[in-house]
Amino acid sequence: MLLQIEEPNAPITPDRKRSQAIGIDLGTTHTVVSYVKDDQIKTVSINGCNLMPSVVACNATGLIAGKSAQQCATCIYSIKRNMHKPAEKLAFGKTTVELTAAILQTAKLAAEKTLNEPIDDAVITVPAYFDDTQRQATKDAAKLAGLNVLRLLNEPTAAALAYGLDKKTEGLYLIYDLGGGTFDVSLLKFTKGVFQVIATNGNTALGGDDIDQKIMAFLKWENTLDNKLKAKALKHKVPSENNTMFSKDDLLNLSADLVQETLSCCDHVLTDANYKPQDLNGVVLVGGSTRLYGLSYALEKHFKQKPYQDIDPDLSISHGAALTAHALTEGSDTLLLDVTPLSLGMEIMGGLTEKIIPRNSPIPVQKAQEFTTYQDNQTGLKIHIVQGEREMVKDCRSLCEFTFSNIPPMPAGMARIRITFSLDADGLLSVSAKEMHTNQEQHVEVKPSYGLTEDQLYKMLYDAQLHAKEDIIERLLSEAIVQTKHLLKIILHAIEEDRDLLQDTEYQHIQELIKQIKHSIQMKDYDSIKQLKEEISQKTQIFAEKRLERSISKQLINTTT
Repeated sequence: MLLQIEEPNAPITPDRKRSQAIGIDLGTTHTVVSYVKDDQIKTVSINGCNLMPSVVACNATGLIAGKSAQQCATCIYSIKRNMHKPAEKLAFGKTTVELTAAILQTAKLAAEKTLNEPIDDAVITVPAYFDDTQRQATKDAAKLAGLNVLRLLNEPTAAALAYGLDKKTEGLYLIYDLGGGTFDVSLLKFTKGVFQVIATNGNTALGGDDIDQKIMAFLKWENTLDNKLKAKALKHKVPSENNTMFSKDDLLNLSADLVQETLSCCDHVLTDANYKPQDLNGVVLVGGSTRLYGLSYALEKHFKQKPYQDIDPDLSISHGAALTAHALTEGSDTLLLDVTPLSLGMEIMGGLTEKIIPRNSPIPVQKAQEFTTYQDNQTGLKIHIVQGEREMVKDCRSLCEFTFSNIPPMPAGMARIRITFSLDADGLLSVSAKEMHTNQEQHVEVKPSYGLTEDQLYKMLYDAQLHAKEDIIERLLSEAIVQTKHLLKIILHAIEEDRDLLQDTEYQHIQELIKQIKHSIQMKDYDSIKQLKEEISQKTQIFAEKRLERSISKQLINTTT
């Protein structure tokens, strides 16, 4: 089912009125909670700080999260990295979902204390690469924490909203998100009140922490927590002219490779969407590591415009989530559209992938395609749903399989089965199959048994680019084999019925061609298969015409009698 999106400027009816809703940036290292009150964005202070550590520990009363958890002898960090394994018990006999729920519950309680009222609704941000499992796990954790998720919002979209790009010139905006350990870049298009993420890219092994390590190595400091904090501080400030141990040039040289790598990712995301740097209306900086000395200037030089960096980069995503929460409960003049990071499709004959929803399609989205049977009297159809950019199913990620049964028996190619893929506003997929003659329908919700990490996402995209040429060659070969085998099946059936219409020399020639074709298929010789298929088609053309004449004659005889 395709979910409805809030219409622009929709009036607020009494039954749509809600209590205060909050926006939560559920981060790997920190969680931030914000809300809109009297048209002002405010951030919830949790234990005296805007940034709550995304850390969980266990004491005599149960799970605790945040700053107090950090002080415990045993605690667990970076739980978000395990959202692709929601049921796995990570620590204290608790699952990923339960530990995440502890973080969200602490955030909820802090918001309730600040606002002095119960909080039921929230918009929670997730990385653009999160798949069905990770998104569903986030929603499950929220439910366990007593929160109703109004919307799972992609982080780059949240950042764009925080900077009020929806109130600025219509056009193209690039979201540059540099964290401690990862880099993400997204391209957003804003037209006529509609915000659409049209492309994403990034590098999971690139971040500000790399510069910290380089600074420590350069200064020959030991790898201690104290020195890491000192290196981080050096990274964000302008080195003193009198500092002979560590100069501006030293910092710029140490960070040059990282900055260049991020710019390459930016160029790739623009190329993917068929745009150039000069097409951009703005560049937005997100993530604490964008405070890196010299970075803003490098971006300004590359894109020929000064980037947006007015908002604290640690808070911008939660601000965008808060604005979305406010819009969903109070009405809005902006429509939010995210995109799916990988193509969704299904397996067809020959182990080929047929893409139904292409990568970077705006969501929510619903797309349908009709398929048919391959054999006479076929009453079932295996539907194998996959995710990825490769041409062959074996190189994509399997999501689920189900069999659509009770198809009425009929000749091959006569049945019409409409397959519909529906991706909702939270990026969750459902698939339905409908037989168009009987209107029989079957529906499944796709809930993969395991999730997709950011590393796996970018590896899938990289592999698709790396193997693009050989994938096309393999697809052409597979298509040729399927088509040729189908042709052989038709020819052999025709010979079985009307062998007498062939002269012995014709029959022997056809049999020899069939033998050669089978050998070429076995050897996977594309050129030979293509040539022999054409040859046997020409060789059997007269035979086919004779069969047609016989069939017409039989029908005429039956009609007269």
